[in-house]
Amino acid sequence: MIWGKHEAYPPDELRREMAFLAYYLHWSHEEILALDHAERRRWCEEVSRIHRELSDAPENVFDV
Repeated sequence: MIWGKHEAYPPDELRREMAFLAYYLHWSHEEILALDHAERRRWCEEVSRIHRELSDAPENVFDV
């Protein structure tokens, strides 16, 4: 989907990232949306890494 000159971020992917961060970090909807896309992805990657280390979870807990 294209809006103006920028490609829109896929809504399902945004919801997955938001749910993931809200679940693990207990951040509000507003706090998560205030992050730009790259920052939100970095947080998802870091939380995933910590989760894997602490729980011996499979490598792709959250495919970011």
